[in-house]
Amino acid sequence: MSTREREGWPDVVKGVCIILVVLWHVVVKHSSHLPWSGADGIPQLWTLVSAQLLPLRMPLFFLVSGMFAAGVVLAPERTRLGERALRLGLLYVLWVVIQTFALAVAGPEFDTARATDLGGLLLNLTVSPTNLWYLLALALYLVIGRITRGVPTAVLLPVAFAISAIAAAGALPDWGNLWQVVQNVFFFLAGLRLRPQVRRLAERRPGRRTAVALAAAYVAGLVLVSLLDAREWFGVWTLLSTLAVAAGVSICALVDRWEPVAAPLRWVGQRTLPIYVIHMIPLALVDRMLRDVDGWVFSGPVLAVIEPPLVVAVVIAASLGAHALLMRAGARALFDPLVLRPVRSRTGSHAGR
Repeated sequence: MSTREREGWPDVVKGVCIILVVLWHVVVKHSSHLPWSGADGIPQLWTLVSAQLLPLRMPLFFLVSGMFAAGVVLAPERTRLGERALRLGLLYVLWVVIQTFALAVAGPEFDTARATDLGGLLLNLTVSPTNLWYLLALALYLVIGRITRGVPTAVLLPVAFAISAIAAAGALPDWGNLWQVVQNVFFFLAGLRLRPQVRRLAERRPGRRTAVALAAAYVAGLVLVSLLDAREWFGVWTLLSTLAVAAGVSICALVDRWEPVAAPLRWVGQRTLPIYVIHMIPLALVDRMLRDVDGWVFSGPVLAVIEPPLVVAVVIAASLGAHALLMRAGARALFDPLVLRPVRSRTGSHAGR
């Protein structure tokens, strides 16, 4: 991608998606468990609204991830793709271990899946991924994209769609987030193979009407799926996610033209990794502190409305602050494990010159 595109709507997409990921965790793992009173169902409304974005958050994230990876994955010459996949895999292993021990200290009663013994940790590292599953999935998707680069798009994407539809229909065993790893492969490969088409959608004019129409279609699809209880019908969820992704691309491209909002979203979007790997730990700390507050504090609709966004802001700021401190302390390997590789000596290559 060009510099402008790299700094434009794709980073707005990443910024929006990581904020929505943190919001989802704040709502379902924290806010919904507080002793609310007189809040008129607002905590439940937060949960309901956040749940309606499930077809959007990670599929859209993976679509853009596929677009960014296209240059490396589809290149005819040898690339450093294996190194990138290894880095992501090592990051997953490293942060699953860190998070397992950190959450045991920061929030022993925090409501999130984590290992309590060695067997559980081994499962988390293999067939039962934790909330950090995006790293594992992306490493696998890079390899899959490279292996299948010779397969025609007209063949690859329908096969990927069918695989995603099977996972979305609940056909896989209930092993942590494994189903999400399988379900989202279609959207990564779509970003990989359909990058020009996605870019044309983002650049389409007049963008406002397109964005509104796609968003309305997505809302209508959500209502229809709910009325028919069609969540696990084959292909329905993947089609709904496809509609959500199209709406998300169009809306984020529109937002990218509004600099006061786009600039901070781009800034966050360029820092998704530290937010993603760290955010559950400060969230567990916030949850622990607020649960020790007297219950009378959690009363009234105003606090119920603003509490989740406030916690999201605190958690993201804490994650980025922790990242800055760790980098300053020389802990770069926590975010790029391959920096620990031994440096090859170049003495021999210079000796004959």
